[in-house]
Amino acid sequence: MTDPGHGTAESKDLPAIPGRDAPAAPVASRRTSLLVTLVLGGLTAVPPLSMDMYLPALPQVTAVLHSPAATVQLTLTTCLAGMALGQMIVGPMSDKWGRRRPLLAGMVIYILATALCAVATSAELLIAFRLLQGLAGAAGIVIARAVVRDLYDGVAMARFFSTLMLISGVAPVVAPLIGGQILRLTDWRGVFVVLTVVGVLLTLLVWRTLHETLPPARRHSGGLGQTLRTMRDLLADRHFSGYLLVGAFAFAALFAYIAASPFVVQEIYGASPQTFSLLFGVNSVGLVLVGQLNGKVLVGRVGMDIVLGIGLALITAAATGLLLMASGVFGRVGLAPMAAGLFLLMAPMGLVLPSANARALMRTRHAAGSASALLGTSTFLLGSVASPLVGIAGERTAVPMAVVQLSCAVLALLSFLGMCRPWQRSGETTERTSGEGTRL
Repeated sequence: MTDPGHGTAESKDLPAIPGRDAPAAPVASRRTSLLVTLVLGGLTAVPPLSMDMYLPALPQVTAVLHSPAATVQLTLTTCLAGMALGQMIVGPMSDKWGRRRPLLAGMVIYILATALCAVATSAELLIAFRLLQGLAGAAGIVIARAVVRDLYDGVAMARFFSTLMLISGVAPVVAPLIGGQILRLTDWRGVFVVLTVVGVLLTLLVWRTLHETLPPARRHSGGLGQTLRTMRDLLADRHFSGYLLVGAFAFAALFAYIAASPFVVQEIYGASPQTFSLLFGVNSVGLVLVGQLNGKVLVGRVGMDIVLGIGLALITAAATGLLLMASGVFGRVGLAPMAAGLFLLMAPMGLVLPSANARALMRTRHAAGSASALLGTSTFLLGSVASPLVGIAGERTAVPMAVVQLSCAVLALLSFLGMCRPWQRSGETTERTSGEGTRL
């Protein structure tokens, strides 16, 4: 078996659907234009933009709509739930009807839902429109991953995912800053106006530049029953499920950091909001830079499973150190050691997340949309579970954050070792991933 990090990649397609999935030639590594790369990156950035650009406006929404803070918080929860559920709907649709039509339909609905958010007159209407916004916005992220799977395989796919991380990784950092600047010029409704304009521009770019990547011969004709059977077969593949869990648990550790770090850095260690913003930005830049190191240097030279294992080991070690510091084993520590630990936890995500996605999608070609839906939904669901757990003991201790992060890291590592079993690769089909196809 050739190492997947050295020119070939493993792929185990699940059983094809009779009469529809004729054997296809191996996917060639195709080159995409810079504009298409930016469009795909923009689609993956839609969820964090929709969630995080709105964060600075929450107090204003509470006052204007005369609603309790807990009710307004539901506008975040429903948007997140919509993104999780929407991926399960749109992913299989894209396997049946191709990528362009479901994507364009989802983006049009996203534009309408976002515009309705801007004119909502009550918290209840805003909650409903945010749910619709999340459902429709899910089309971008799930189909972007499926398109990458259509165009790339093996190490080329891992490289492209690392490139997308450069774009989508910046979005959560700049979104609150953009939202804050918008609020200096207008009120909270202006945030949704800007998101509507972003949706319109992105939809036009998709319509003009992103061609269909799933040929009719590889589409599925089945209904709900076939979709459920396809997802069952995907989850029955131990390796696919293993990589799915690796990515989901790693992202849950990331969600725990996002949810807890404002309180840990500011309330416990007394940092100013400006210092917190600086540290948050540095950690995000570290994640993006390591992702680029992975895509530009490591992928193709080092096996993806080796990179994935190293990344998981570093995250687990960092989470262990954070727990020891938070629990007082080393006495009272200052902000600098905790900030260093958080950086060492965040940066290796640039190794783990693109590699886990690529390795999972390498397992199947015939149902990339459904596979992408399962990957995205599991990520959002585990993230939504991890986020509230970090505050279970209040806002004056970092122990819950560190416990959640270490638990997620250990579960990701166990999933990798117990289910992916990277040392067992005999008997699987390999397919060549070098070479280039047509330019998109």
